[in-house]
Amino acid sequence: MAPPLPDRRPPMTRPISATLHPKPSARSNVAPFLAMDVMAAANRRETQGLPVAHMEVGQPGAPAPRKVVEAAQAALAIGRIGYTEALGIPSLRQRIARHYRDAYGVEVPASRIVVTTGSSGGFILGFLAMFDPGARVAITAPGYPAYRNTLLGLGLEPVEIETTAATGWVMTPEAVERAHAEKPLAGLLVMSPANPSGTMMSPQALAALGETCRRLGLWFVSDEIYHGLTYEAPAATALAFDEDAVVINSFSKYYCMTGWRVGWMVVPEALVRPIERLSQSLYISVPYLSQVAAEAAFEATDELEAIKAGYAANRAMLLEGLPRIGLPDFLPVDGAFYVYVDIGRYTNDSMVFCRELLEREGVATTPGPDFDPARGHRYLRISFAGTQDDCRATLEGLERFLKR
Repeated sequence: MAPPLPDRRPPMTRPISATLHPKPSARSNVAPFLAMDVMAAANRRETQGLPVAHMEVGQPGAPAPRKVVEAAQAALAIGRIGYTEALGIPSLRQRIARHYRDAYGVEVPASRIVVTTGSSGGFILGFLAMFDPGARVAITAPGYPAYRNTLLGLGLEPVEIETTAATGWVMTPEAVERAHAEKPLAGLLVMSPANPSGTMMSPQALAALGETCRRLGLWFVSDEIYHGLTYEAPAATALAFDEDAVVINSFSKYYCMTGWRVGWMVVPEALVRPIERLSQSLYISVPYLSQVAAEAAFEATDELEAIKAGYAANRAMLLEGLPRIGLPDFLPVDGAFYVYVDIGRYTNDSMVFCRELLEREGVATTPGPDFDPARGHRYLRISFAGTQDDCRATLEGLERFLKR
């Protein structure tokens, strides 16, 4: 028998316990969504049997409309719930196209409509289809925090443009041109009505931004998720002024379908196939059941308008009550279901303010740094998507808290 071969393997230089492990990517190091953190803290308080007025999360307090639930139940009764086309069920895409004709007088072919997993899925698909890594995309401050975090997570650069009272708290063409001159932008994203403020852009302001983007060669993205939730004048769609605008919407807010995770995009023809290819690989298709239910949501207007009337009553209560208890400064509440309140006369740390307000009074609100890292320390957002009892408890709790 031949002698064994010598062991020429290098000696182990460190114990197995000291083996290096891969680290999470730098792209994943985004800020937490504070509204969700507050909701978790509020839920923990409730498990202890303590009351909470939920004013922290932008979620309708009402369930999905009856016709939505019935459509889902009917689809379940059939039994087979399978994949759909990546761009969405054709009948739903056609119904969304009809919605633009009925609501805005705008003709949009169904071929340019993409059904998505909520507006969040739309942003991921849209950003991937429009922008290469490192591209700079202008967003507003204050603004929806997921814009910033999604852009960063995809290797893009958010460029936050501050809005002020002098500009009506909306982005202006002049501000976009200044940011583009400093270092070229690839796109611009606005929301009207806005989160966290509820402030709405006029049709003229929206049209001017679209013209600026065309002139500078930028993608123009309009988040219209709060359309339908306006209280004095209807919101304008960017598609009325620019057929190449990328519009993102969802069934989450007006249609009360947050957990169903279904939304849509309207995109130029040049983006349809790129987005289709991406969606085929990223998630194959939006859940069939949610798409069937979403189509039925368009036939539930009476029920949805009754829910909106409840928001309007909550809004009126807060707009009257907040100045009375010592909080008179907030951004224009034209739509959505938020009040973005300046608390700078009481504190310079809205994180601490919101935490103590929850601990002492059981009122859950969202601190401003979620929406504006630079100036949000003196603001908090109050969502009035819940009940009048919650709004009343919020005013009473705030009044007691401010007097301490």
